[in-house]
Amino acid sequence: MRDVSLLEVASYLPGEPVGTEYFLAHREEGGEDGGFGAETMFKAPRFRHQAARDETPADMMERAATTLAERVGRDAVRGVDVVLTNTLLPEVPFTGPGAEVAHRLGIRADWVIDAHNGGCASFVHLLRLARVLVGTGQARSALLINVQNCAGPVMTQSEVRKLPEAVIPGDGCGAALVAASSESPVLGIRVANHGEYTRDCGLTLSDGRKYWEPGTSQMHVGFTPGRVKDIVERGNRLVPDVVSGLCEELGLGIGDLDVLITNQPNRMFLEQWRSRLSLDPARHLDTFDRFGNLFGAAVPITLDHGLREGRVPDGSLLMLAGFAHAGDFAGAAAVRWRGRDGGRGGGAAETEARTMTTAEAGTGAATETGAGAVGGART
Repeated sequence: MRDVSLLEVASYLPGEPVGTEYFLAHREEGGEDGGFGAETMFKAPRFRHQAARDETPADMMERAATTLAERVGRDAVRGVDVVLTNTLLPEVPFTGPGAEVAHRLGIRADWVIDAHNGGCASFVHLLRLARVLVGTGQARSALLINVQNCAGPVMTQSEVRKLPEAVIPGDGCGAALVAASSESPVLGIRVANHGEYTRDCGLTLSDGRKYWEPGTSQMHVGFTPGRVKDIVERGNRLVPDVVSGLCEELGLGIGDLDVLITNQPNRMFLEQWRSRLSLDPARHLDTFDRFGNLFGAAVPITLDHGLREGRVPDGSLLMLAGFAHAGDFAGAAAVRWRGRDGGRGGGAAETEARTMTTAEAGTGAATETGAGAVGGART
């Protein structure tokens, strides 16, 4: 298996930031708190972005991918063999937006996969799929795109916006380029599937109807009544477990990690993960207060903003991690960010040329948890 690298990321956030006062004003009109008002799970971020009603997942994907193309070169994006997408709220029944966005971007890929599972850990899920396809020589490069789009269309409905959980989500899209290369090698990936928890989180309708049946109740995402305490404990545990497990497989300690980038569900989980991993808060990127819970898009968006803000130096050992829904899936991926070739070299054109040359040559050997060298980790 040849080396596979996460070469670049980009993001898109719709509209202007929306303050929490928007929701508080509506809740003061008489909304119930559902018994969750005191729960730390639902303490609000200061801001979030919200997709407009007619802004489709493909629209958001195109915007994020266009920014990515500006950074790596348009030909590098158009030339990918694989398009992998994850959308929290698919706009069109039965299909995801992968084929549409590939068409918009001028991509003629052999593989177009809309992966609707993975939830808040879906970036790790997509990265794992890309690593297998590229690493085994079935493809040279892949475009990964995550969309979170329920904050505007769902959480601002007249009845839903009164609920305490309505203040948490924000909308956004993250995009990434993955290719056969040793520039920013993916060192290993670890996942955990817990199918027994899949029914503890889902769509909620107050009149009990199925979402496709006619009615007037407003759909939103909710937890199984009485299971919030269990879900909190799972969430506290799952991310540290997959991160620690992957570090052990790679022969690393938590202290070797330079930057931890996770999904951004709420302040409580972020604090618990740092505490359980004994990780300095400065090494855990936190965008929750600015963007809210971005679900599966949180990892690429947070990484993108960390890079633009100078918080991820070249050579950093990154750990990307998250858990999904009520705990049915968790994943972690270790990446040596621009650690092999010493940064960007001669810009987008050189990056593209180097990526294609490396892909065609099929350099490096790797196992599922050891693609590329682990050397250079901080002790």
